[in-house]
Amino acid sequence: MAGPTVDAGGERTTPAAGPATAARPGRATVAALGGLVALGPFTTDLYLPALPSLAADLHATAPAVQLTFTAQLFGMAAGQLVFGPLSDRHGRRRPLLAGIAVYSLATLVCALAPGLGVLVAARFVQGVAGAAGLVIARAVARDCYEGVAMIRFMASLAMISGLAPIVAPVLGAQLLHVTDWRGTFAVLAVLGAVLTVLAAAALHESLPPERRHRGGLTTTLRAVGGLLRDRSFLGYVLTSTFAFGALFAYVSGSSTVLQEVYRVSPQTYSLLFAVNSVALMASTQLNGRVLVTRLRPDTLMLLGLVTAGAAGLALTLFTGVWDLGLAAVCPAMCLLMAAMGVVGPNSAAQALTTAPHAAGSASALLGLGTFLCGAVVAPLSSAGGEPSAVLLGTVVLGSALLSLTAFLTLCRPCKPSAGQAA
Repeated sequence: MAGPTVDAGGERTTPAAGPATAARPGRATVAALGGLVALGPFTTDLYLPALPSLAADLHATAPAVQLTFTAQLFGMAAGQLVFGPLSDRHGRRRPLLAGIAVYSLATLVCALAPGLGVLVAARFVQGVAGAAGLVIARAVARDCYEGVAMIRFMASLAMISGLAPIVAPVLGAQLLHVTDWRGTFAVLAVLGAVLTVLAAAALHESLPPERRHRGGLTTTLRAVGGLLRDRSFLGYVLTSTFAFGALFAYVSGSSTVLQEVYRVSPQTYSLLFAVNSVALMASTQLNGRVLVTRLRPDTLMLLGLVTAGAAGLALTLFTGVWDLGLAAVCPAMCLLMAAMGVVGPNSAAQALTTAPHAAGSASALLGLGTFLCGAVVAPLSSAGGEPSAVLLGTVVLGSALLSLTAFLTLCRPCKPSAGQAA
């Protein structure tokens, strides 16, 4: 099933047949990993309904408040490079527990922040520490699975983490009835503490000492350099990066666009966001349980990318050419989320398949591109100083086209290899 891979030093190798040698995770471990992966979107989505009130409370403009979102994404990007290589060298468990503990403390600082500057700084640290769960969960998947089995495992994680975008905005909107935006961060701090305890109890080490990197920074840089020189790996990373740029444009811009442009209430916004998140979770499960057994991952990625581009084109036309209102915008957003449920797991699995000997570093590079792109596109829907549905649609379309271009030119989907067969 697996094709040529890239080892820690950048050399092309052919892996041994069969899955990775680590013991398969039990249900408690899958639940813990799913919760840790969900922590990222929960951290983002819980406070989305409170963005307008946060801006009013801190006397900040909409673009300035978007910096709290951008700072978290930059932190998540930086954290990938910290915790991915650390987990290749020291194992998965210790870096993970340290990261989640720091996340809880940083979130508490967010709740107590006296001004926007402190809040932005704390969100950055929160993002760095919170990245541990995401990057190490992917590395654990590569330790234990490969091929279709890995995609299915990621689908199981996604089923758990997919609840976060559904529950978080609804819970965040309801919290605003009893508390303010600070209360949402207090809830996140408690959640981080609970996940730290759960991870300590349920997670076992999946990377045995004999498979860890013994070198220091030089070995890490060699591994990263080898990965970046691999055309297929780079192609899947860039495909994932730009695809998630479209997703982050939606996540960061939908709150202000729907509430301030289309005048929906925080509660209505949270319900619309939840519906779109159901579409994401449903397509993820359909992909992991049905589609991957019938179609090649590259074929599924192509279908997903074309669908995401169609959603971006629809958003652009329905807001910039024909003003068709909320009834047209919402289905286009839902279509985008459904497409991401296909593109995300397949692009991640294909990228990790090329790097069995540096799964932490490969996962770090995968996440680095994703969150850097997200940090760049997040403020664009308010680039003119006010939320703009037209800008949101344009950013989604542009990101989808860049993703499709990277996939077609670097991944060479028309020339399947053994590693691409379902």
